[in-house]
Amino acid sequence: MNTASAKLTPAAMNIAIDHTSTSPTTGSTAITANSNILNIEHSHLTSPLNKSPLNPSLQGNAQLRILQRTAGITFGIGTQLLFLVTVVYLFLFLRFGGTPLRHGWWWMDALLATGFAIPHSVLLAPPTQKWLRRWVPAGMLGCIHCCVTCVTLLVMFHCWGGSDQVLWRATGIAEQAILGCFYFSWVALLYSLYWTGFGYQTGLTQWWYWFTESNPPRRPFVTGGPFRFMRHPVYMSFLGLIWFTPVMTWDHAILTAVWTAYIYAGSYFKDKRLLRFIGDEYYEYGTRIVGLPWIGVGSLRRFKPRSPAVSLAH
Repeated sequence: MNTASAKLTPAAMNIAIDHTSTSPTTGSTAITANSNILNIEHSHLTSPLNKSPLNPSLQGNAQLRILQRTAGITFGIGTQLLFLVTVVYLFLFLRFGGTPLRHGWWWMDALLATGFAIPHSVLLAPPTQKWLRRWVPAGMLGCIHCCVTCVTLLVMFHCWGGSDQVLWRATGIAEQAILGCFYFSWVALLYSLYWTGFGYQTGLTQWWYWFTESNPPRRPFVTGGPFRFMRHPVYMSFLGLIWFTPVMTWDHAILTAVWTAYIYAGSYFKDKRLLRFIGDEYYEYGTRIVGLPWIGVGSLRRFKPRSPAVSLAH
């Protein structure tokens, strides 16, 4: 799932699902040209003195714009429905695990778990975002990221091979406590996403400004709520989803290991992106707040305070 550590300035919104530029561009057809087309069409339909037919090239551009809008609207709505379906399957998968058994499941499961993490990260990279903007409206980037994430997860659910080898099995009070932590992690995840702007995680917000052809409001840098205690509460909540299981089978252990490594690496690269687009304000925030508590080692510790000279030079 796309996660974010803060609501960002417009420049920082160019780097992720939750930080994607929401400029309401509609594609390769320029807004000025579209306005001229609409004005010509309106004059042709309303002015009784204008008897000449619409220029064929302008009519073709108008039809292309309608086609692009229809495709964009369909894709945006479809992505949100796909997201809802994927969340349900994710909950069932993490709660009850994969059931099919097959020979050699371990390498296939490791490949599937990695197959989710790699596209998710590649799409967030600034070079990828810059390349995509050459072909699609910026307002669609969030939906594209969400769609790819959902598809890779659904493929993983369908192809996953379960294991009957159990590393641990909690019972009684221990089982109830672990399940309680699992459900609490879902609540914490939703709460963290609320603070980052839930619509930015699914691409809905970016898509809506594209749909309404309006300018997005300024997105402030937020340090309140769960961000008072850690820089990456969304990632921390997701760790709870994969670690808190009353039955740890080998296949779930592989999933937990791969996704824990991915979350650690993702947190590091997210810090890099936010430092690049926010700058000193985020660095100062990082000197006070740890990346991830308890496992906040290495790059996820508090940043070392800069000297005044270094800060001014930066």
